[in-house]
Amino acid sequence: MDSAPTLVVGLGNPGPQYAGNRHNVGFLVADELADRMGGKFKSKSGADLLEGRLAGARVALIKPRSFMNLSGGPVAGAVRFFKVPLDRLVVVHDELDLPYGTVRLKLGGGENGHNGLRAISKSLASKDYHRVRFGIGRPPGRMDPADFVLRDFSAVERKELALSVDRCADAVEALVSKGLTAAQNLFHAG
Repeated sequence: MDSAPTLVVGLGNPGPQYAGNRHNVGFLVADELADRMGGKFKSKSGADLLEGRLAGARVALIKPRSFMNLSGGPVAGAVRFFKVPLDRLVVVHDELDLPYGTVRLKLGGGENGHNGLRAISKSLASKDYHRVRFGIGRPPGRMDPADFVLRDFSAVERKELALSVDRCADAVEALVSKGLTAAQNLFHAG
């Protein structure tokens, strides 16, 4: 198992029409991590993949090419292919229950209605994997959360988006290199 990489998954929906959506922040973070790794994604069965080093650790970075609610299959396939133990699986996703731009890390827990996490947990028959949660805030008024996550970031949010994505990528690097507790200590302080 020691030869297995850490598998980092950025969640989102494929296609240009979804690129700026709140639900696609996992893809944005994965793109930032790919830049840091100095590589380009290659299309492999059901996902875009980049293998390399991040924060001194061997990492396989993927963006599933399926829609969010079907991401369990590609993620479970990558876990099997790379023989990754679940404690080396990191999923980066949007989180309604955190204020915009807040980054939180955890191991296991519920899915909070997130269809991507639900699909992954079901495909893995486990919830015991790391999550790096990027806060997108709650929808205004009575807006359906499903509509809210599929809308683009607001103009105000976009002003801070690059900084927030960068901070979330930093959190992934800290998790990969220092472990969960140290990463939480760094990113949960504020």
